[in-house]
Amino acid sequence: MEFIKMHGLGNDFVFLDHFQNTREWDYPALARRLCDRHFGVGGDGLIVVRPSAAADAQMRIFNRDGSEAEMCGNGIRCFARYMYDQGYPPTPSLRIETLAGVLKVRLEFEEDRFQGATVDMGEPIFAPALIPVQAEREPVVAAELTVAGERFYYTALSMGNPHCVIFVDDLECLDVAGLGSRIEKHPLFPRHTNVEFVWVKGPQELTVKVWERGAGATLACGTGACAVVVGAALAGKSDRKATVHLPGGDLAIEWAEDNHVYMTGPAAYVFTGDYIDCE
Repeated sequence: MEFIKMHGLGNDFVFLDHFQNTREWDYPALARRLCDRHFGVGGDGLIVVRPSAAADAQMRIFNRDGSEAEMCGNGIRCFARYMYDQGYPPTPSLRIETLAGVLKVRLEFEEDRFQGATVDMGEPIFAPALIPVQAEREPVVAAELTVAGERFYYTALSMGNPHCVIFVDDLECLDVAGLGSRIEKHPLFPRHTNVEFVWVKGPQELTVKVWERGAGATLACGTGACAVVVGAALAGKSDRKATVHLPGGDLAIEWAEDNHVYMTGPAAYVFTGDYIDCE
């Protein structure tokens, strides 16, 4: 089974191209096998490239635990670059169907060299029932959450998938894995949640560590970076345009006047290969 490995700021994915191979798989099981970093290819998720009647292509993404995600910001940049390089379609502006809707991506070049991709991530969702989160007020800002005997104040929103944004004074001493795993599956979040721990460096600079739903600690999360800027702006902690520093690198995020969130960042190839143990 041929595959492609790509990453966005170290958030890495195994790609299967169904334009070239139409065989169907048990994708949750396949994701668990392929994404295993010792017995498989290794990755934070499996992305399936499929034809679409509604857009240029359809992106399905399965976390390394086999669960299917609605969207992935780093993944969709990689997806768009791969689509363009394969020539379907051969245009730097693409429309990609996801479980969070059809999203627009613009690839950026300088003297024919790929520089990055800007994604229109759509409008943030604040309705508790749609995030979803067990809360009564809208928006959910500075709501109280107790985990492992510690009290936190969180902002909840959806960027097509759920996010819990928590502002902290010190990221270095924070138990991201211990707290993130508990918050991800906290009863407040009926479909579980991504968790972002944020230190505000300045009104246009935010430093973040991420615990992703179904994947654990990752080097970057595109939808998470978008949620962080929206959450920080709502809380009066940052401007609506900021650089988000993640362990794998930086993303430029803007919550624009049209209420859409725009994310700009890189997408890179790692290698191609043939996975033999696929029966």
